[in-house]
Amino acid sequence: MRRRTASNERALSPTAPRRRFGSNGGAEAADQPLAELNPTSALSKVLRQRELANAARVGNSRSSRRAAESANAVQPVRSSARRVRPVATQVVIKPASTHSTPRSLGGGLHPLSNGQANAALRAYEERTLGAFDRVVPVLKRISALQHEPDFIAQAQRLALAELGHELPQPVLETAWTSQLDMRTLFAWCVFEAYEQTSLSFFNDDPLAAQSGSADAEAFDSFLLECGFHLLDITPCADGRLAHAIAYALRLPFSSVRRRSHAGAMFDVENTVDRWVKTEHRRYREGLPNPAHDDTRYLKVVVYHFSSKDPCHEGCAAHGSDDKAAAAQGLQRLKDFQQAVENSFCCGASVDLLLVGMDTDTDAIRVHVPGRDGSTNLEQWLDAHMVYDATRNLTADQARGRIVELVEAAAAATPDAGMVQLIARLIEHNMSQIDYVRQYHGGSYSDFGHAERFIGVGIGFKEVHLRNLTYFAYMDTVEEGAPDLDVGVKIFKGLNVSRGLPIPVVLRFDYHGAVPGARERAITHCERVKSAIEARYSDLCAQGLLHTLLTVRDRDRHVPAETVSSSITFNTGGGH
Repeated sequence: MRRRTASNERALSPTAPRRRFGSNGGAEAADQPLAELNPTSALSKVLRQRELANAARVGNSRSSRRAAESANAVQPVRSSARRVRPVATQVVIKPASTHSTPRSLGGGLHPLSNGQANAALRAYEERTLGAFDRVVPVLKRISALQHEPDFIAQAQRLALAELGHELPQPVLETAWTSQLDMRTLFAWCVFEAYEQTSLSFFNDDPLAAQSGSADAEAFDSFLLECGFHLLDITPCADGRLAHAIAYALRLPFSSVRRRSHAGAMFDVENTVDRWVKTEHRRYREGLPNPAHDDTRYLKVVVYHFSSKDPCHEGCAAHGSDDKAAAAQGLQRLKDFQQAVENSFCCGASVDLLLVGMDTDTDAIRVHVPGRDGSTNLEQWLDAHMVYDATRNLTADQARGRIVELVEAAAAATPDAGMVQLIARLIEHNMSQIDYVRQYHGGSYSDFGHAERFIGVGIGFKEVHLRNLTYFAYMDTVEEGAPDLDVGVKIFKGLNVSRGLPIPVVLRFDYHGAVPGARERAITHCERVKSAIEARYSDLCAQGLLHTLLTVRDRDRHVPAETVSSSITFNTGGGH
C-alpha cells in the first residue's frame, strides 16, 4: 500500500492547594448465521435503527445524497501483492443552507442555543456519515451490473461519482469468472471513507477547533480563569459517546485531552504519567501557565445511560446499570487522585468531576463536587431540567439561573471556578439538546449500536461523530482483548449477520521528534494486526474481518498515514 504521505532529592510538587480539606486521602464510600449482501429479512434491531436514522438524514437533505461529480479520481490500483493506493481524494459535498428542516419540539430554540453552530455541526455529520452510509447502496447497484459487457467502466464511473474514489481493479476484473467479491469491496470502501474523514478533518478543520483557533484560545483562557490548567476527559469507548467533546459538551477538541476507555475505566498508571508530563512542562516551559500559579489538573469521567431502554442500552461494561457506571467511574477518579497524592504529596492534588450522558438525547447530568472534594452519587444537576427551567428567560437571566442551580446541586460548598466551568458545560449542552430536537425529533432513532468501523490502538483524534467508531484503546491485544471482543460481538450483529466484513482500523500515533518513532509505530501496528488475525482466525479466513494499518505524527496537525492493509491482490506470472 502506498503511504499517505543527577540528584537524589524528591521532585518538587505543584503548588496548587489541596482540594480535599480534612480528607485522609482514602477512597469513599451469540454468533448469527451468515446471509447474502442484499437480503433485508430478519434484520437485527440495531440494523433497523441504523436504517431509520439514515433514512431520516438522507430524507432531510437532498444536497447530501451525492458526492460532487467533479471530484478527482484516485489513481487506479496497480496489480501487486499488496493493496497500493494514494491518499483518497476528498469528497466535496455542497453544504446547503437548508440541510435539514429543523423539527424543534415546543417551538423555537433555547435562548442559549447556538443555531448557527447547530447547522454547521449537522452539515459535518451528514457529510461524514453519509460517506460511510452510501457504501452499501452503491455496491448493490454495482452488483447488479457485474454481467454487463462494460461492467468495469460502469462500476468505476459509479464509484467515482457516488463515493469519490475508484474500486480496486483486480476485484472487478475477476467478476466474469466468479461472483463479485463484495466483502473485499465493502471493506475497501469503508477504509476509503475513513481516510477521507481523516484528510478533511486535519486539512479543512471542519469543527473550527484546531489549536490556535479563536474558539480554542477563548476556551483555554476561560479554563485558566476557572482555576484549571488542563482538562482531561475520559468518556466511555461506546460509539454513542464519540461526539461527547465536540457536540454534547461543545468544547474545542484541541483544548481537551481525550482518551476513551470501555466503561470510562481509564488506566490509572498511564493517567498519572500524563499528569507528570503536564506538570513537568509547567515547571520547564511555563505552559499552559507557570507551576507556581494557583491552578489544578481537572480529571473528568463521562459515563452513560439510556432513557429509552435503561435496562438494555446503557453501558455494556457495567451491565446497563447506571448506578454501577457512576460509582465505578467515581472510584476510578479517586484512585487517580490518591495515586498522585501518594506519589507527590498532598500539594499535588487534582480536581475530579463526574458527568453522566443520556445517549438517546445527549443531555448531560453533572454530579457537582464540593470544595472539599466530595461527590454525591445520588445527587446531580440534570440538563433537561435546566433547559425547562430557563427556556423562557433572556440569555443573561438564563446564565445567572444556571449558576444558581449548579451551586444548589453541589455535594458541599462548591469551588467558584468549578461552578463557572460546570455552568458553561450546561450552557453548551442546551445547544446540543436543541440539536437533537431539531434534527432527530428529540431522541436518536439509532439508540443502540450503529458504528461504522472498529478503531483499535492509540489515537483517532479526528473521530468526533456519534456511532462512527467503536473504539478499543489498547497497547497490545492481550491487554485489550475484553474491549475488542465486545466490539467484534457488536459488529457480528451489525455486519457479519448480513455477510459483510468487520472493518478494523489500527492506529498508533507517534512523536515525530523522536528518532525511529514512526518505524516503531508501524511495527506496533503489524504486531497488533497479527494478534487480531490469530484471535479471530475464522472471521479472517472467510474474509469477514479486514484491517487497515495507520500511523500519525502527533507532533504535527496532519492526517493519518496508511501504511498497509489486509486487502491484497495476487500478481500473475512466474513459477
